Amino acid sequence: MRADHRVPQKSSPAGRARGPARARPARPRGGDGRSAPRQAARPASRPRTQRSPRRLFPLRPPRAVTRLRRAWDRPLTAYYIVMGTGMLITLLGLVMVFSASQIQALRYDLPATFYFRKQLLAAVLGTLLLLVATRVSVRLLRALTYPFLVCTTVLLVLVQVPGIGVEVNGSTNWIAIGGSFQLQPSEIAKLALVLWGADLLARKGDKHLLTQWRHLMVPLVPGALLVCGLVMVGGDMGTVMIMVGILFALLWLVGAPTRLFGGVLAAVAVLGVLFITTSPHRMDRLACLGAAEPGENDRCWQAVHGIYALASGGWFGSGLGASVEKWGELPEPHTDFIFAITGEELGLAGTLSVLALFAALGYAGIRVAGRTEDPFVRYAAGGVTAWLMVQTVINVGAVLGLLPIAGVPLPLFSYGGSALLPTMFAVGLLIAFARSDPAARAALAMRGSGPKWKTMGRRGKAASSGER
Repeated sequence: MRADHRVPQKSSPAGRARGPARARPARPRGGDGRSAPRQAARPASRPRTQRSPRRLFPLRPPRAVTRLRRAWDRPLTAYYIVMGTGMLITLLGLVMVFSASQIQALRYDLPATFYFRKQLLAAVLGTLLLLVATRVSVRLLRALTYPFLVCTTVLLVLVQVPGIGVEVNGSTNWIAIGGSFQLQPSEIAKLALVLWGADLLARKGDKHLLTQWRHLMVPLVPGALLVCGLVMVGGDMGTVMIMVGILFALLWLVGAPTRLFGGVLAAVAVLGVLFITTSPHRMDRLACLGAAEPGENDRCWQAVHGIYALASGGWFGSGLGASVEKWGELPEPHTDFIFAITGEELGLAGTLSVLALFAALGYAGIRVAGRTEDPFVRYAAGGVTAWLMVQTVINVGAVLGLLPIAGVPLPLFSYGGSALLPTMFAVGLLIAFARSDPAARAALAMRGSGPKWKTMGRRGKAASSGER
């Protein structure tokens, strides 16, 4: 038998190892052929992962920003903002009406406080209407929308009856009610359009009819155009622009499709161009956009002197009562152009403060409309907010020379009882809507029960309402 001669092989470390073989990296050789030290053969230790700067130093908002966010998220924030800004704008408006109207009253041989006393009386009556609006129930309010719209339409028709309607500055939109008091139905028509449109859309929404175009359009758009047409007959295109803004706001809140918006907007644009081009007075106002000189026949006199008043005010103004433009240079200093007198006497700081108050009021109105579950409250709050904001933009834009002069007052601020009364009632509705939120009602209920818990301070801690 042949012996099986096998060449002995040196067993490798992998052969001696139990389990699967592991591939090990080859040892690097030195320059003399010798193996490098074992420490160098080992793989380098994995570097420690450094913590990101975000973990070491977390980016947290400042404490003031955090407190401000918590304050905005409280249930009663919108309630306090609407009530506070409404009262502040009205009070500041009374001060500016007193300052801007004295010279105007003396020019007509009237007492210096004539316009201020009338505005103060309107503010008192408006405060009573505001309190009534904060207490009226939604059911009663909805029941009165149609009679209110009918009465407003009758007043708009009576304005055009000879002997009843009164013409002021080329527009026939007033009714004399005795003495120096006059009623402007077009201002009441804004409130009537908001309430009627909100009730109409809420009823259709309950019946699931708002998915059809004809129920979106009829009778909302024809009814709004009827009211706008009656106002337009009197020559008040500025008020018509505000009503169109209310109509678009209602359609947007109800979720109207874009094509419907485009169709209504195109129709309104065509009518607007038609009304402007057929009126030389409106064409003159359109030509005064950005004017720096009074122009031919002083057709841009009011627009230019409004800019002069704002420019001469500087940062902090010339002081209350120290306006120069109100001495016969600027027409309507206490009504349409009271914002210009505010800029002259209170400066940029005063005008920015007024704009900040209006911005806060608009934010609170949007918040009320967005947080409610009642469709009528949502549409009414959105319509009132659109009314106030559109009118503010038109008035301020005209004073700044960015928009044509439309002859609309600054809400809650300018002189005019017919404008102030329905506006304060609308602000009262916003206050009522803000308070009707379930979280706000709970917070108010807990706050009302606070004194009862305080009398039991020795037995237990007072319950916190979450509002401070």
